[in-house]
Amino acid sequence: MASDLSGKVAIVTGAAQGIGRAIAERLAADGARIVVADINADGAAAVAAALGNDSFAVACDVSDPASVAALHETVAARAGGVDILVNNAAIVPFIAWDEVDLAHWNKIVAVNLTGVFLMSRASSDLMRRDGRKGRIVNICSNTIFAGTPNMAAYVAAKGGVFGFTRALATELGKHGITVNAVTPGLTASDGVMASPHAQAFGFVEMLQAIPGQGQPRDIAPAIAFLASDEARWITGQTLNVDGGMVRW
Repeated sequence: MASDLSGKVAIVTGAAQGIGRAIAERLAADGARIVVADINADGAAAVAAALGNDSFAVACDVSDPASVAALHETVAARAGGVDILVNNAAIVPFIAWDEVDLAHWNKIVAVNLTGVFLMSRASSDLMRRDGRKGRIVNICSNTIFAGTPNMAAYVAAKGGVFGFTRALATELGKHGITVNAVTPGLTASDGVMASPHAQAFGFVEMLQAIPGQGQPRDIAPAIAFLASDEARWITGQTLNVDGGMVRW
């Protein structure tokens, strides 16, 4: 079931691969023009070229205020504004608690939480400037419910995204802008499959209500719905998309 996103401009961060790419592909299939934002400039350009819909890529480090500002200047100039923001960019670490130092903590929080703030600040300002009833969808994580080990800084940052989603929904609702989150479970993305997390699928599947291995394409439809006009009366919510691993 497709959502009609014709005429919409959507920024998807971290869209050069994995879940971000699957989201970009789904939103483009539903008619949106995609701004593929990623620190990997070459990967972002390749995805944008494959999407069609006059989509384009912008190299962006979401933890850098100047980079985020430049991204939004480009979007305003090339696309006239933004209707949808998907905050997907993240670092997914695998590091034992005893090895977590302040540098690691600050890096994870900078990308996974501060990056969501910077992007939401800039995009919501553009949306309100143009009077657009925009959609912000944050990619959170079911690790905030499970307390997954070897990910302390990540879990903390994603917990911040969970709370920030609720607060920002309250702030922006009067402008007709919705803010929601999706919490994927363990998903066979490029990053996960290249990390020690790839060894956890067997254990995770035992906890799921639905058997199988989560794929990036399994996450994208939830974002497409929340980004659509059909979800105009839904805000401040977090939708768990993990095959029923966490039931809350």
